[in-house]
Amino acid sequence: MDSAAQQAVQPGGYEPLGDRLRQRRRDLGLTLQEVADRAGLSVGFISQIERGITTPSLSSLVAVARVLGANVGDFLEQPKVTAPMTRHAERPHYAIGGASLTYERLSTTFPGNVLRSVLIHEPPGHRSEPISHEGEEIFFILDGAITVEVDGEEIVLEAGDSLHFPSTRVHSTWNHTDRPATILHTCTMDVFGDGPSAGTAGTSMAVRRNARLKSLPKPLKTKKGKSS
Repeated sequence: MDSAAQQAVQPGGYEPLGDRLRQRRRDLGLTLQEVADRAGLSVGFISQIERGITTPSLSSLVAVARVLGANVGDFLEQPKVTAPMTRHAERPHYAIGGASLTYERLSTTFPGNVLRSVLIHEPPGHRSEPISHEGEEIFFILDGAITVEVDGEEIVLEAGDSLHFPSTRVHSTWNHTDRPATILHTCTMDVFGDGPSAGTAGTSMAVRRNARLKSLPKPLKTKKGKSS
């Protein structure tokens, strides 16, 4: 099989992800609202995951798994990287379930490491769910363009642009274009289930534009057309 077509195996046989998450939640006696509140997600989104209507992003699946007292590896088997270098032709693309959003793992693991990095291939029109969690993260656009919303501020990032912010701020992405986007994403959240989580960051945010640096000096319009 072509490496670009490979997907990570979901543990638990052929039982759908949503069914396994729902059963785990019920075994713990948790309500949808409790899981949503603790994971930093909406109750509607958690319900849609359990019903198989939508598929969570990698960070959202990690957040839900934590609330359920499980490791993300209990629901998703991701590629292991044992060397500090990866070759582009040897990295498998994988997804959660049948999602069109795919990942390539870049970072390895070693004692004390806190950075986790993936390439995200985001299809046209894809929207991620709003989420907040511990740590910090960086988006660097390699190809295409996306809109990143952080606490209501919409930032359009094009190839060569970057965005660095604390993950404690509610954030989501949207490929508003008609072509795929490739994003280098680095964070301190343990999205691979390899080790302990990093602590929380501050509250500032900086955007680095291709060939220029800006720190969001002007209000940016929200989806409602109002300045934030």
